[in-house]
Amino acid sequence: MTDIPTLITAFTAMFIVIDPLGLAPLFVAMTQGMTRRQRQAIAIRACLVSIGLLLIFAFSGEALLDFIGISMPAFRIAGGVLLFLTALDMLFERRQARREDNSSDHVDPDSDPSIYPIAIPLIAGPGSIATIILLTGQTDSALGFGTVLGIMVLVIGIVFVLFMAAGLLERLLGKTGINVVTRLLGMLLAALAVQFILDGLRGFGLGG
Repeated sequence: MTDIPTLITAFTAMFIVIDPLGLAPLFVAMTQGMTRRQRQAIAIRACLVSIGLLLIFAFSGEALLDFIGISMPAFRIAGGVLLFLTALDMLFERRQARREDNSSDHVDPDSDPSIYPIAIPLIAGPGSIATIILLTGQTDSALGFGTVLGIMVLVIGIVFVLFMAAGLLERLLGKTGINVVTRLLGMLLAALAVQFILDGLRGFGLGG
């Protein structure tokens, strides 16, 4: 699994599933009003946790989920429910209200979106987990396996770079623009959450 076309396919699959370009405005909305230091800490934590989680599934595959009795459809449904709760927070500005009570450089754990929902399930969600399991399962050598992992780290590195440009995007949009984008993305995130749930139900043979 080291020929150029296959590498391009693997990169394309990971890039589309993780969607760094789509995550950037979500990161802006979820970290609105935070300092650059806070955003950097959140971005680093989210990316490292995502890499760690995807490495676990790359090495253990579906065996880990099977071992604890969780199917991929169930994982999709759980991810969808968590995303929907986040979407409600974005729509009704509950996250921003909590942040305004915490003006220091310390990130309040209750308003820290690095682990949930940025790392899980936005970066390391059911789609990216399934993709890394599929790609590593197609390798027939240690070099191919390592290459797939390198591609995964590269894509998450792109996510980190775009996260670091969040401050510039926020300045371009302004407070009013960010509020509008936050609500719009909240709607889109809610739709994505419902899609996760529907995909999970479909995996169980429900809903056609």
